[in-house]
Amino acid sequence: MPKHDLLTIGRSSIDLYSANIGSPFEKISAFNAFVGGCPLNIATGAQRLGLNTAILTGIGNDQVGNFIKHFLDEEGIATEYIPTIEGTRSSAVILGIEPPDKFPLVYYRENCADINLTIDHVNAIPFEEFKAVAFSGTAFSKDPSRTSMFYALEVAKKHKLKTLLDIDFRADQWDDPRAFGVTLRAALSSFTMVVGTEEEILATYLTDKEQLLIKHQQISAPEIRGNINTAIEEILKSGVETLVVKRGKEGASIFQPGKEEVKVPGFPVEVLNVLGAGDAFCAGFSYGILNGWDLYKSVRMGNACGAIIVTREGCANFMPTYAEVTEFVESRGGF
Repeated sequence: MPKHDLLTIGRSSIDLYSANIGSPFEKISAFNAFVGGCPLNIATGAQRLGLNTAILTGIGNDQVGNFIKHFLDEEGIATEYIPTIEGTRSSAVILGIEPPDKFPLVYYRENCADINLTIDHVNAIPFEEFKAVAFSGTAFSKDPSRTSMFYALEVAKKHKLKTLLDIDFRADQWDDPRAFGVTLRAALSSFTMVVGTEEEILATYLTDKEQLLIKHQQISAPEIRGNINTAIEEILKSGVETLVVKRGKEGASIFQPGKEEVKVPGFPVEVLNVLGAGDAFCAGFSYGILNGWDLYKSVRMGNACGAIIVTREGCANFMPTYAEVTEFVESRGGF
């Protein structure tokens, strides 16, 4: 029997969130310190739901790295595979919160530790002790992490693990936003499951920089022009078994080759902060899949986790427990 349920790989950070909800960024007077990064958020959310999770990320030999690792240890997430990479810095993100639709963020990722993950760091992972591996798109943005992700995919496939991609498009983390699509398209055939918003799916097939518009430095919520149906078809043609398109308050849609779209309703709530909703979704979805639930119920679980997190201030620190999600779902008609 595998020792762990889920391994997540990629970025981690200290997240400094505006303590002045609604304040324009330039008028923020204080920040609250949390942790974040797509893979870290997914690992935390899945662990709180009841999965046994581990994370491969890099931290610098610095106090921010200690801050990140302390949080993970407190959550019970396996941290023995996290290298401290000398000569690098742990990552940081600064975020503004202006509900309902302005959530600017600033990344500090120059020479950050997690983008310096190497093939050796991947080789230190006992993949045979896991059931599934979750990757995020940003980890493919630069070497040596990029090559290490392709290698980790190879090893995960060799061990017949489920492989999940959270598309995680962050335009400013790439030398050219079109490079994002070129790189991810090369990896798609190795994933069994892909999860993303409509914008992220369009970004995977971005051919013209003019298709991309980012307002108010909302790196995680770009506007992208393109044909979503064509992009969905291309992803399914790549060999991906299941594509889940997240549609916010509308819920999500399940696409599989040769099958009709399955729409899974969401849970309407009042939004405080949208950041982290997609990661909460992936945590809930992973929990369902790894517990043998059908796709519909697993996506509904993801929708519930995402809905809960948008009512809260931050990401990982605010991920719901299984009891919280169950109560939330039952109060709104059940799965």
